[in-house]
Amino acid sequence: MTADQLIAGGVAPPRRPASEADRTVELIRTSWQLVEPQAEEIGKHFYSTLFSRAPETRDLFPVNMEVQRSRLLRALVHVVQMVDQPDDLVPFLQQLGRDHRKFGVLSQHYAAVGEALLSAIATYSGENWTPDVSKAWHGAYGIVADAMQQAAAAERGPASWLGRVVEHRRIGWDLAVVTVATDDLVPYQAGQYVSVETPHRPRLWRYLSPACAPRRDGTIEFHVRAVENGWVSRAIVAHSRIGETWRIGPPMGRMAVPQGSERELLMVAGGTGVAPMKALLDEVGRRPRPPRTQVFVGGRTWEDLYDFGALRKLSYSHPWLDVIPVVEHEDEPSGAETGTLADVVTRFGAWSEHDVLVCGSPAMIRSTVSRMLVAGTPLDRITYDPFTMD
Repeated sequence: MTADQLIAGGVAPPRRPASEADRTVELIRTSWQLVEPQAEEIGKHFYSTLFSRAPETRDLFPVNMEVQRSRLLRALVHVVQMVDQPDDLVPFLQQLGRDHRKFGVLSQHYAAVGEALLSAIATYSGENWTPDVSKAWHGAYGIVADAMQQAAAAERGPASWLGRVVEHRRIGWDLAVVTVATDDLVPYQAGQYVSVETPHRPRLWRYLSPACAPRRDGTIEFHVRAVENGWVSRAIVAHSRIGETWRIGPPMGRMAVPQGSERELLMVAGGTGVAPMKALLDEVGRRPRPPRTQVFVGGRTWEDLYDFGALRKLSYSHPWLDVIPVVEHEDEPSGAETGTLADVVTRFGAWSEHDVLVCGSPAMIRSTVSRMLVAGTPLDRITYDPFTMD
C-alpha cells in the first residue's frame, strides 16, 4: 500500500524526513492538480502527439478512443506519483512491463509516450511549467520507463495466452460466471489478477481476478459484473458465448496469504471481490495447517451476496473458516450484519494480530482500509490491489 493511496482514503501516512524523491513527487502532485481540471483536453493532446510522433502506436489502441482517452494518461500520472515508494512501485512496474508485451509495445514506444505525456502537461501548465517541475516529471517518468523496459526485455514467457469459453452462466441481469479453458497453463497464483481481451471489444482489456486457484486442466473461472459505462464488462455479461476465444495477459498483483505466518487471517470482500478470496480459500484449504480465517462478504442488499451460499457451504466443511454476511440495507431480517463493510469490520475490533486482505471496488477499498487504519490495524498487515475495474 502506498502513501498516495492512504492520502486518497483520507488518512495521512506516517511522517518521515523529506527526501529528494519526496520533493520530486510534491512538485509532480502540485503541478498535476493545477491542470487536472483540463484532463480531457490533456488526453486529446497526449494521443495526438503520440500518434504524430509514433504513428505505428495507433494500431495498439481500440478504434473507438472514447473509453481509452483518459485511461492511459491517468494511469501514467498515478504511477509517476508513486516514485517515492520504490518498494511498492518497482515490483508493480516490473509486472506492468511484462504485461505490456501483449500489446506489441517496443522499446522506442516508451520514449514516444514520455514525450507525449510531458508535452501535454507542459502545454496546459503554461508558466507553471518551471525548470524544477520539468526536471521532476522527466526524472520520474525515466524511472518508470526504465523499470518497465528492463522487466519486459528479461521476460522469456508468452506475452499472452489463448483461452476458449467453456461455460457462461448468468446470475441476474448484471452478473455472469465465465469459465475459460486454456491450452497452456497460465502461471498465475491464487489472489492475482489478469487482463482479458474478448472478440466483442478488440484491443480493449479488462482486469479480472480468477475465482479459483490454478487448476491442472487449465480452466479458469471469472466472476464478471457489468458496471456502468463498462464496455468490456457489459459485453462479457450479455454477449459472451461458449466457444469464443479470449486472450489473457500475464498475471499481476500481490494478493496472497503469507506462507509460514502464525497469524490468523481476515478477508474483506465486496461484490465480485469475493472471486479472488475464493481462489485464496481454495489455496489455503490445501495447506496442512490452514490459518484460522474470517471472511466478511458484503453488498448493498442480500441479492448482492450472489456467492454467499457457496461460501457458507465451504465453511461447513472447514472448521478453520467463518463467513460473515454484511448488507447495507435489508427489508427483512436475514441474519446478516448491517452497515458498510468498513462499519462492520471495525465494529468487530482492530484486527491488529491478523493478516488482512481487502478486495472490492476502489471506493470500498479506500473506505475499508482507511477505517481499519484509524481503528488500529497496522499498515503493514493490510494487502490489496488497487487495479481499475473496467
